[in-house]
Amino acid sequence: MESDRRGQWLRGVLDICVLALLAERESYGYQLAQALDAAGVGPIQGGTLYPVLLRLQKTGLVTAQWREGTAGPARKYYRLTEDGQAALRDGGSAWLTFVGPVNDIVTKGVAG
Repeated sequence: MESDRRGQWLRGVLDICVLALLAERESYGYQLAQALDAAGVGPIQGGTLYPVLLRLQKTGLVTAQWREGTAGPARKYYRLTEDGQAALRDGGSAWLTFVGPVNDIVTKGVAG
């Protein structure tokens, strides 16, 4: 049950999390997955992350560029666009507006 719930929550916010990480710096998929895990979101499989990156690219929120690796294969680096920055501002603001009351309700329920 916990895994199902986490998956549902993740589907709702993974786009915003990825945009927020890319606002800090450009990155490639594996590096993004590691950053999400390190931030406490948990492990994100490539089958979950790469479709999100492709959708963000197709909608113009990120750009992608292949670069040769110095010690390995080429990597596809993603960078936030101006539209992506606007989507992050709007989506991030909407998320914070939503999650605040949810936190209040859950906190009262758990503490009660």
